Amino acid sequence: MDLLFSINDHYTTQLATVLLSIKVNTNADDFDVYVIQKEPLQRGPKLAAFCQRLGMTYHPVMVKNEMFKDAPVTDRYPTTIYYRLLAHKLLPANLHKILYLDADVLCINDLTSLYETDLSDYLYASAIHTGLTNTTEVINKIRLQNFDADGYYNSGVLVMNLDAIRQRVRPQDIFDYIREHVLLLPDQDVLNALYGKDIKSVPDQLYNYDTRKGQMYETISFGEWTTDWVIRNTVILHYCGRDKPWLTKKNSGRYTALFKHYFHVA
Repeated sequence: MDLLFSINDHYTTQLATVLLSIKVNTNADDFDVYVIQKEPLQRGPKLAAFCQRLGMTYHPVMVKNEMFKDAPVTDRYPTTIYYRLLAHKLLPANLHKILYLDADVLCINDLTSLYETDLSDYLYASAIHTGLTNTTEVINKIRLQNFDADGYYNSGVLVMNLDAIRQRVRPQDIFDYIREHVLLLPDQDVLNALYGKDIKSVPDQLYNYDTRKGQMYETISFGEWTTDWVIRNTVILHYCGRDKPWLTKKNSGRYTALFKHYFHVA
């Protein structure tokens, strides 16, 4: 199983937490962990040792600055917004599929079902977060002019079809789009605007569960998606928003303590 992350030194313990949760809950023989980084992580050796202890292999992926010579780069649009969009330019050519994860997620069941999603001609597999209003969806489609897309995809969990992406995702298209538009969430907006119709939708209650919205999930499922259901079925919890579980001093959400446990063990 090939896994992809993009972090700086402030997120190494969070990444270790994600990796521990994956190892504990996923039935796979081998894990290769690719970490995109602008500068060599100061804690890279510790991260490599941690991966080795888990039976995983750590691969630092260094960004090539020449990739961005034609890119619009500003304080609002730093080079980091391009990393997951252009990961196919940085990763080894012999990789065909990879799972990108943000470092604020937790794996609580086997990842294999998501990783083995049949992408066929799709570029990515991703989830549309449940609970967006029809008005919000319409606004996003007007704003991004992607009327063929099923909805607005969250880029924190992406299964990447690297063979297809190498053929169809061009850096210049991304640079031009960013240069010509005002974006709210730059990389996520670009993903949806340029490639939304090429994304295979997967259910967010299973693969990108927004931990802020437990009550909403229960309501829209008519009481089915309770905490017990999530613990049995959900694969990825996503701690979206600013109130990160490693920052808060109180148990402010129903899944905060679960993250704190894995964080403590890591």
